[in-house]
Amino acid sequence: MTWLTAEEALERLGTKPQTLYANVSRGRIRAKPDAADSRRSLYHSEDVARLAKRHTGRRKAEAIAAETIDWGEPVLPTAISTIADGRLYYRGHEAVAWSERATFEQVAALLWESPAAICPSIELLAGEPSRISGAFVLLARRAAADLPALGRAPAALKSEAAQVLATVAAALAPSQMPDLPLHERLAQSWDRPEAAEPIRRALVLAAEHELNVSAFAARVTASSGASLAAATLSGLSTLTGPRHGGAWQGAVRLMDLSREMGAREAIRTMLATEGVVRAFGHKLYPDGDPRAAAIMRSFEMPTRYAEIAALGAELLGEPANIDFALAAMAGHFDLPDDAPLVIFALSRTAGWLAHAIEQVISGTMIRPRARYVGPSPEAHS
Repeated sequence: MTWLTAEEALERLGTKPQTLYANVSRGRIRAKPDAADSRRSLYHSEDVARLAKRHTGRRKAEAIAAETIDWGEPVLPTAISTIADGRLYYRGHEAVAWSERATFEQVAALLWESPAAICPSIELLAGEPSRISGAFVLLARRAAADLPALGRAPAALKSEAAQVLATVAAALAPSQMPDLPLHERLAQSWDRPEAAEPIRRALVLAAEHELNVSAFAARVTASSGASLAAATLSGLSTLTGPRHGGAWQGAVRLMDLSREMGAREAIRTMLATEGVVRAFGHKLYPDGDPRAAAIMRSFEMPTRYAEIAALGAELLGEPANIDFALAAMAGHFDLPDDAPLVIFALSRTAGWLAHAIEQVISGTMIRPRARYVGPSPEAHS
C-alpha cells in the first residue's frame, strides 16, 4: 500500500487543500498520520488516483459542453431543419427552392407536419405603440390562459400551434380580409401591395433556422411543460436582441452612415466602433447566406444598398446576410422602420412552434448543469 504526502496528493488531484480535506472527511480518500511527523497526514495513493482520473474526465466533459454552447457541435436531435453544404433544408426540402413557389402557411404545415389552419384575424390592440408590443401582449394573455403542453397528444398540440400563430398574425399582420395569405395581409396592412411577393419569399426563408438562440429558448420553455404560447413568447423575447432579430438595425445604421460619409468610410467606422458589421457574413454559411441572395433577387436593390453590398463583400470578405436583405427590402418598398423585425417575428413563429412541439413530444427537460467558478464552498464551512 502506497501513501502520498499532502503536496504529492494535491499535485495529482489539481485541487485546493480544502478540497483534499473534504474528500478525506467524506471517506473518499483514506488518510493516516505520518509516522515521521505527527502534525502531517499521508493519503492513500489509489484513492487519490481514482479521484484524479474522475476529475480529469469531468474537466474534459466540461470543456466539450462549454464548446457546444457557442457555435459548437450539435447537442439536440431534431427532424425540423438542418444546414448542410451551405444550404438550408426544412424536413429534407431545400428552403430556397421552396421559396420559389410556397406560401408561408405551406411552410408552417411542413414544419409542423400538419395542416396550417390560420384563424381569422382580429384588430391590433388599441393603444399599443407597435405591432411587436401587441404580439407580446396577446401572447402573454394566451400564455396565462392556455393549457400546459405536457401530456397532450401531438394532434392537439399542432391544432393549438395554428391558433398561436393566428394570435401572432393578429398583431403583426392585422387585416379586414383574414382569408388572404399572410404575405398579402402584411403587404396590405402597410399599403404596399407590390411588396407582397418579396414578403412571401422572406417569410418562407426566415421561418426556421435550426437551433438558433430563439428556437433554443422556445425549446427550454416547452421542456418545462409550459404552453405553446409561453414557448413562443420566449422565442419572441429572444428574437428582439441586437445579435439576433435586431441585427437588421446594423444595416440601417450602415446606410445612415453611408449617406453622411460614403460607403467605404461607413464600413470602416462601424468596424472601428463596434468591431463587427452584422449585416455581413454568417458562421453557418462560409460561402454566403443563400436566404439573403434569394430575397434580394426578388426586388430591384436600391442603388445605395447595392453599393454597400458590393463594397462590404470586397472589404470584409463576407457577402450580405439575411439581416441586410430584409433591411434592403424595407428600404426599397418604403416599409415602416420595424418591418424587418415584424417579418422576422411572424415568420419565425412557425419555427418556434415546431421546436416546442418536438421538444414536448420528446418527453425530456432541458436542464444543463452550471460550472461553478465562485469561492470554494469549503472555505466558508
